[in-house]
Formats: sequence, C-alpha cells, structure tokens
Amino acid sequence: MILAGGRGTRFWPLSRKRRAKQLLALDGKQTMIQQTVTRLLPLGSAKNFWVITNDDLRPAILKQLPKVPSKQIVAEPAGRNTAPAIGLAAFLLLRSDPQAVLGLFPSDHVIAEPEKFRAALNAGAAIAAAGENIVVLGIRPTRPETGYGYIEAGGAAGDGSLRVRRFTEKPDLGLAKQFLDAGNYFWNSGMFLWRADTLANALREHLPKTAAILEKIAATYGTGKFARTFQKLYPKCENISVDYAILEPRSAKGGSAARIFCLPSDFGWNDLGSWTALHEHHSAKRKPADGCLLNAVGSFVLNATNNYVHAPGKFVATVGVSNLVVVETEDALLITTLEQSQDVGKVVKYLDEKKLKKLV
Repeated sequence: MILAGGRGTRFWPLSRKRRAKQLLALDGKQTMIQQTVTRLLPLGSAKNFWVITNDDLRPAILKQLPKVPSKQIVAEPAGRNTAPAIGLAAFLLLRSDPQAVLGLFPSDHVIAEPEKFRAALNAGAAIAAAGENIVVLGIRPTRPETGYGYIEAGGAAGDGSLRVRRFTEKPDLGLAKQFLDAGNYFWNSGMFLWRADTLANALREHLPKTAAILEKIAATYGTGKFARTFQKLYPKCENISVDYAILEPRSAKGGSAARIFCLPSDFGWNDLGSWTALHEHHSAKRKPADGCLLNAVGSFVLNATNNYVHAPGKFVATVGVSNLVVVETEDALLITTLEQSQDVGKVVKYLDEKKLKKLV
C-alpha cells in the first residue's frame, strides 16, 4: 500500500510469548500468526512484513510464514516487551524510509470482519502519514472488562478520529464499570499506526537510553556486525511496553500537543491474549449448553461446566469440574482456572528468569 510521503506501510506482527499460543490453530485451520498475516496481505506485499519473536518460536514461524523474508523474522536475544521491539522497527526503517507508516499488530487477535478491519487501517494510515501523529484503533466496550487497557477519548478531530485524553491499564471492576457507563472510553486494541520518524522521535524523547541502543543496533543491520551487536546490546534495553513508555507520557501533554488519535473501530475484534477470552470467543460462536469447550478427538462430559480444554489428538473426559483451563502442547501442560488465566504471563516471566530454553 503506497502512501503519500512514504514508500509504504510496514506490518509488524508480534509473536513474543513463550506460551506460543500464536502458533496454535485456535480459531480455524490457520494458526493465529498466519491469520494475522493473511488479513493484512491485501494491503501490501509479504516483503513488507516483519515479525518480532524469540529463539524458541522462530523455526516454527519460518515454516508457517514462508512468504515473509527469513531475515525479517527477527528473534530477540532477550524479551524486552513491545517498546524495544517496535522501536527497533522504527530505527531500521528510519535509515531508508523515515516517512513509512508502521503498523503494530499483536498476533493473538481475532478479527471477524477483515474488510472492515482493512478499511480502518487505511483510514488510520492516512492520519499517521499526515504528520507526527500516533493512531490507535479503539474498540467500543461491551462489558466492564478488567483484562484490557482503556482509552479516554476527547473531542472529534474531523477525520473520523477522536483526540486521546489518557490511557488506563487494566482497571479494577469498579473503575471498568465507570468507564463503560461514561460512554467515551474505548478498549485499547494494542494496534497502532505511526510513521517511522514519529516513533523514533517519541522514543528519543521518552525512552532515550533505549532509543540510543536501538539506533546503534539498526546502524549495523545488513552487515556482518548485526547479529553480534544485536545479541550484545538489545538485552540492555529497558523492559517496557509501548503503552507505558510512549503513550502515557505523551498523552499527559494533553490536547493537540499529544497528537494521539483514537480511531473508533467495529470489525468484530477479540483479543485472545488470555484463555478466558478464547473461551468467551468460542462460546459466543458455538453456544455449548454446558459451557464446556473441548478441542480433542473425542470427549465425555459428566457434571462439568464452563471448562476450556485444548488437547488435540487426545480423548478428553471432564468429570465433576468447573471453570478450568487445561492446555496441552508438545512440551508443557497448563492447568489453571478461567478466573486466573490472566496470570499465565507469570509463568513466562519465571521461565525467562530461570533461563529455561527447553522444558523437557
């Protein structure tokens, strides 16, 4: 997709978690990351895609995304959250196409209406290309969800977008209910659009130490020094999300100075970042009477309700249990409850801290 002021839009699906949900086929025949790329492909060539992942997942992603250049499937030497990951993209592009528009797309999202999704991206990319603007796709909340971030929107900007007043990360239930009742709050989809130079300048302002490191790494890209420099310097970046690093301090500037815009969007979005969300998503489609969703070759249910079990290739029996999440992969088994499935990230943190590369 060619935009005024830049050669194109670059797409950066993120697949960074060791839990590897993005590599599972949880919502159809394609895996989550394959779905992410497929829905974006009508907007641009696969040569414009970059994937930030880790060493564990990179081999599988190479197989699943054969059209994406292998050099653009980048494995972080250490997990450092979304700010360094997308920041590296900005500094890489800054060298060749500073006005290219970057899109950030987590790879565990479901989009029910991809044509509407692409229309929203086209509208958002035009706003991002027009100046030092940051665009976030906002989703109208349908319930007081405590697992999502929220966007407080202000006045209309005249192009279908709303000016952003502030971001709030994962409020408690009481505050989430207030946001829902207020009517001017949106779920933060985690999908952003900005020019490469906009993002690079924002990092230099709000995250100067990490920005300097990323700039040094990007300067070696395409040379024999890149792998060694990346390995040595990237772990020194701050471990922080783009929301905390850039969006919150920039929104604090207020009004027109912040230049952050929320584009209200309605394309059947669901964030499958938690197993609870995945359970809700499939329950809405299948409407099982007992609330049990069992991904297995066969199943038996007795006095069991509201469970999610992912064990492909196995016969699964649920007897006398409720509100459980059980997920089996090749090298791990997860057992938790729907209520506490948001805490799976703590397992990822534990594995990183213990430097466990192989689980079995």
